[in-house]
Amino acid sequence: MNENDDNGDVSRRYVVAGCRPWNRSIFESRVGGLPGDWTFIGDTKELTSSRIATIRPRYVFFVHWSWKVRAEITTRWECVNFHMTDLPFGRGGSPLQNLILRGFEQTVLTAFRMTDSLDAGPIYAKLPLALHGTAEEILIRATEKAFDIIEEMVRTHPKPIPQRGDVVKFYRRKPSESELPDALSDLKDIFDFIRMLDGNDYPRAFLRFGRFRIEFSRASLYDGVVRADASITLDPESAS
Repeated sequence: MNENDDNGDVSRRYVVAGCRPWNRSIFESRVGGLPGDWTFIGDTKELTSSRIATIRPRYVFFVHWSWKVRAEITTRWECVNFHMTDLPFGRGGSPLQNLILRGFEQTVLTAFRMTDSLDAGPIYAKLPLALHGTAEEILIRATEKAFDIIEEMVRTHPKPIPQRGDVVKFYRRKPSESELPDALSDLKDIFDFIRMLDGNDYPRAFLRFGRFRIEFSRASLYDGVVRADASITLDPESAS
C-alpha cells in the first residue's frame, strides 16, 4: 500500500536514500527544482519504519544502498531501487565489475520496485549508461541518471511493468578477487580491471610481491602503456 495525505491525494513527500558521499551532494543540487518535500537518508540507522511513517512518502528512492531493506518498509511504501543492468539480465551483486569483465562498454540503469526477491521487481524506467572511467566516475554518473528518472517519476507516477526475458544472475565479488589475475590477456584487460575497482570503499586491484601488497588506482591506457598510481603496504596475509 501507499501512504497518502489525509485528504486522499497522493503524497508529495519523497525520501532518497544513498550511502555514497556524492549521493547527498547530487540530491541537494537536483531536488531544489522539483515539486514536493524531500528528505535524504544516508545511514542505515536512519532508515526505520517509524521514521518513514513520520514522513509518509509517496516514494522511497534508493540511489545507492549497501544494506538489505527490511520487508516492513518495502511492503508498506513504494520503494524504488536502481540497478546498473538491463534487468532481468544481471540480477545480483557487483553489477559494474561483472559488466566490465564481460566486455560491456554501455549498459542501462534500471529503476524497479523493490520486492522480497532480489532485483526481481517490476520496472518503472531504463536509461542508457556509459561504462567508461573509473568505478567512482561511473557511479556518480549513475546517480545523476537516477535523478533523471526520479524527476520523471514524481511528475508522471508511472505504473511499473513486470520484468520480461531470460534471467541472468551476477554474483557479488569477494575482496580476494581484486588480485590481478594471471589470465588477463592484454593491456586493455589490465586497465579495465584496475579502473573497475577504483572507487570509494572498493577493494583496489592489487598484486603481491613477497611480503608486500601493491594496490593500483588512477589507471590510464595510452600509446601501448598502462600507467597507474601504486600504493605499497605490508601484505596482511604474509604477516607472521
